Amino acid sequence: MNKNYANTIDHTLLKADAKRVEIVTLCEEAREYTFASVCVNPTWVKTAATALEGSSVKVCTVIGFPLGASTSEVKVFETEDAIRNGAGEIDMVINIGALRAGEDAIVKKEIEAVVAAAKGKALVKVIIEASLLTDKEKRTACELSVLAGADFVKTSTGFSTGGATVEDVKLMRAVVGPEKGVKASGGVRSFEDLKKMIDAGATRVGASSSVQIMQGLQSDSNY
Repeated sequence: MNKNYANTIDHTLLKADAKRVEIVTLCEEAREYTFASVCVNPTWVKTAATALEGSSVKVCTVIGFPLGASTSEVKVFETEDAIRNGAGEIDMVINIGALRAGEDAIVKKEIEAVVAAAKGKALVKVIIEASLLTDKEKRTACELSVLAGADFVKTSTGFSTGGATVEDVKLMRAVVGPEKGVKASGGVRSFEDLKKMIDAGATRVGASSSVQIMQGLQSDSNY
């Protein structure tokens, strides 16, 4: 059972001041607990890929992070570069301003471009930054992600005004249906938090407190 929960976690370190030794430690912890992936900034993808060689743990990285305001061309280049360096999962931030302005075609085209760049090489998760959106905008972001061929929708970067909520996860799951992934990220710090997100419909959870979450699970005889 522990391993099943571990397989839902993207073990995350996205702080600007992260050092190489901390990235290597992150990867060692991910190997030990068999997390789904480590999620690191693009500069650390190659380091993480080397540290995880021979492991089932994927390397996930973030694109257009954390604002989503770089151009589509830059996001595509970042995606291609990350895959060359060993990334197997891509978490891209949408053009939030375009979405809020109702410029849906721009948002969809950009997601399609990243999906095309990753096709057959990496999963694509679309970060909608739910804390900045109305419920209607959240639905639109999820619908556009599905239409553009993304594999997952993701709640948050963890660097904006709020993180994952149970309500947002439920809304996103209702929109994307059972076939797509939903990732809850931002503020998940305990096993109770993780379980609430999974019960709400998340299939992946991004957390920097992953080890503490697993230790909490291991100390709870009910799971």
